[in-house]
Amino acid sequence: MAGARHSGAAAGGHRHAAGPGRDRLVSAAVPLRIAGYAALFDRVDGARDTIRPGAFARTLAQRREALPLFWQHSPARRIGWVEQLGEDTRGLRVVARIDNPQDRAAKLLRERAVSGLSFGYRARAFRQTPQGRELADIELFEVSVVTHPLQPEARVHFVGV
Repeated sequence: MAGARHSGAAAGGHRHAAGPGRDRLVSAAVPLRIAGYAALFDRVDGARDTIRPGAFARTLAQRREALPLFWQHSPARRIGWVEQLGEDTRGLRVVARIDNPQDRAAKLLRERAVSGLSFGYRARAFRQTPQGRELADIELFEVSVVTHPLQPEARVHFVGV
């Protein structure tokens, strides 16, 4: 048929290989979602900080607006918004939306070339110890996808729609 387009073209999507002999449609209209841990409790990070359980409780209770999702902590590179944020027994769990599933950040996340998570913050209450700081109350400003997180286990564990 002259002028016929493959499925996805009309919707503005692009096809990406999803496995041998299979295609997966990635639509420009459908945002990409990620989930993972931006912080882990009771583990010393690369800055010698240890985050205690409950450290995010006040900021989570007081926050009324969505947190931005940045690329490498750069405010000039907002790539999405945090949709869900909460403490569990392991740490600070994040679900976020990448606004443009076709940009470089989304591509690197899908390829697992980048999987680190981090956050911008101010320590409102902490205790200095010989091993570093124990953070008891943290004010969050942003969550970032990063190449090298200060907490090596702070990672994206889900990338999808």
